[in-house]
Amino acid sequence: MKKETKFTHIGRPVAGLATTVNPYISRASTLLFDRAEDLYRGDIRTYGRHGSNIHDQLKKAFCELEGGAHAALTPSGHSATTTAILSIVKTGDHVLLTDGAYGPTRAFCLTYLPKIGVTTTLYDPAIGGDIAGLIQDNTTVILLESPSSLTFEIHDIPAMTKAAKAADVTTIVDNTWSGGITLNPLALGVDISVHAATKYFGGHGDLLYGAIISADAKTGAKVDGYMKSVGFATSPDDAYQILRGFRSVMPRFRQAEATALQLATWLKGRPEVHSVLHPALPSHAGHDLWKRDFTGAACLFGVVLSPTSPEKVLAFINALDLFGIGYSYGGFESLCIHCDPQLRRSHADKLAGPLIRFACGLEHADDLQADIAQAIPRLK
Repeated sequence: MKKETKFTHIGRPVAGLATTVNPYISRASTLLFDRAEDLYRGDIRTYGRHGSNIHDQLKKAFCELEGGAHAALTPSGHSATTTAILSIVKTGDHVLLTDGAYGPTRAFCLTYLPKIGVTTTLYDPAIGGDIAGLIQDNTTVILLESPSSLTFEIHDIPAMTKAAKAADVTTIVDNTWSGGITLNPLALGVDISVHAATKYFGGHGDLLYGAIISADAKTGAKVDGYMKSVGFATSPDDAYQILRGFRSVMPRFRQAEATALQLATWLKGRPEVHSVLHPALPSHAGHDLWKRDFTGAACLFGVVLSPTSPEKVLAFINALDLFGIGYSYGGFESLCIHCDPQLRRSHADKLAGPLIRFACGLEHADDLQADIAQAIPRLK
């Protein structure tokens, strides 16, 4: 069965007489029992923090999406990543982090983890199986993000997970770019896949949410154990919105994916552009790995401009009419940001020019192309 069909029907009530199309939202902190003996049972929910039926159905949807054995839900995408890490590491451990990681993930590993006695080493995203040479006796986690945030390098996931499994190291991948729709990292040997469900599944730029999908129940139990210890919970209203997003995520994703490829292909031939960072383009350094491991692309890509001043880059972005200026992606509105102020890459070659990032929404691709075209003279 295709994903479009699965996501239309998964997590819905069995139809009866005047049945709602989605599960009811149940708001509760206190849960009542008719017998005192049941208060301390470990096989049932005893408090609202432990979730509700709508959370259960959303977890099933994420497991279906990724082919996982267990899913956990968090208040944001970043909290999904940090929770996954903290559920595995302990004082004295060592983490390997891709040099192309999302900025807040990088900051967390380099500034917070040392406070609890965990060290981090950055690695080149193109390292592949040679990651084995960086694994130490105390390495417990390898963090991947494919493609890399901002610079879009593609990891050789099978080679890296093979090295990790040989050393009994847990692998965690940030799979937000593909939304789990065009990449299934668990099938490639990854132990934990994390999402900012804020993006494609929220889809409207108006809520925050995260998901942690584990390949096996044992790993999932570690995530659950940590979350219960620190008291994480998400609201049933937000869970309902994300589950509702599953219903339409496929056509929204496909339209944005096609728009991004059209714009990337067009921009590649422009004299104002030095290079386009989109793995579906044959010119991309990781294109062959992308073709092997992915079934498609996504809405997000980068553009390295021909050398120009920061003032002209800002003038170009400010001249865009249809592209909003703001972080995130996967929503209905297209966005554009300048990236140089947040670039932190130890291993990447110096880019030939300023880097900007386009996130394509649901506007018509021709209109977005025309919008970019009318703003391009600001770069000259």
